Amino acid sequence: MAENKQKELVILQVLPELNQGGVELGTIEIASELQKRGIKNFVASAGGRMEGNLERLKVKHFTLPLKTKNIFKIWLNSLRLAKIIKENGITIVHARSRAPAWSAYWAAKKCGVHYMTTFHGTYGLGPRGIKKIYNQVMTFGERVIAISNHIKEHIIKNYGTDENKIRLIARCVNMENFDVENTSAERMIKFLEENQIPADKPIITLIGRLTNWKGQKLLINALNKIKDMDFHCLLIGDDQGRTKYSDELHDMINQYDMADRYTFIRHVTDVPAAMLVSDVVLSTSVEPEAFGRIAIEGQAMGRLVVASDIGGSKETIIDGVTGKLFKSGDADDLANVIKWALSLSNEEREKIGAEAVKNVKEHFTKQIMCDKTISVYEELISEK
Repeated sequence: MAENKQKELVILQVLPELNQGGVELGTIEIASELQKRGIKNFVASAGGRMEGNLERLKVKHFTLPLKTKNIFKIWLNSLRLAKIIKENGITIVHARSRAPAWSAYWAAKKCGVHYMTTFHGTYGLGPRGIKKIYNQVMTFGERVIAISNHIKEHIIKNYGTDENKIRLIARCVNMENFDVENTSAERMIKFLEENQIPADKPIITLIGRLTNWKGQKLLINALNKIKDMDFHCLLIGDDQGRTKYSDELHDMINQYDMADRYTFIRHVTDVPAAMLVSDVVLSTSVEPEAFGRIAIEGQAMGRLVVASDIGGSKETIIDGVTGKLFKSGDADDLANVIKWALSLSNEEREKIGAEAVKNVKEHFTKQIMCDKTISVYEELISEK
């Protein structure tokens, strides 16, 4: 019976584009697992840097202008997707973002195939909730995957979605990439040398695009409060053209006379090496993370992760056991927690690191995420 179901599974994942990000990474991970299991699958997007991953997997990609929010173009995309569905025998359409989800929903409805979604974020509701109309397509799925309990609660509270059709499937870490044993000393040295990072100081690292809600200003304020301690801070992330914000960060650092204690890095290709050279990995978001991939990647590398006590981080970090939570938006509390983290003995740090790795392996691996997602596909295909 399971074999018959598997033969009926033909999956089309639909997303805006294939540049770097959690949505894109999740799409590639599912495509890879489906391909490994011999399940026919396709991806449709506007394309991007990660298209090459699909080519290597031999997963066919359909390039459509799915990033558009123009209602006329969204409708045209639905007709194009309907043609793809019919020509390739698609049985389940899996949408991962709002604009392409409208196209995917209309196409699936037109072709009489299953439609499901992954709800990746707490989309803004707009003044008087006007954006709920646009957002609600993400709740139209016969199944709706929520990437954290935080997101599940958001869906139920704001859209009144039936809890019975929501499936909680946490995001994941690819343990083949985020593995201490597979991250060589040469990679760590290369990272330090390429970015001119002092190797003789404790390193504090915040990875995330340069935008206010990620909490870079909060961190700078906190570190100013413990400037008597020895450390060097890495701020890794692109400002994506928001030069005003990055200029403000530099101004703050100069005002505190701490310019020599920070290194800004726009993009890192070897994130595991960047984490492994770090004594503390931070997630300082002042607004809730839908999930917070950095927190589980840091734990996978056995690092001491310090994160805000809001959003997805509360679900991935066992406070005081696999990492440490601080009061969101509170620079004093963040400073105290970092001070505590830097004061730990090697034995205490190693104990937390070991528990962190165990936590990820038991709850947040790529295999767990893929197994649960494909179970949802099988659940759907077994229904009329």
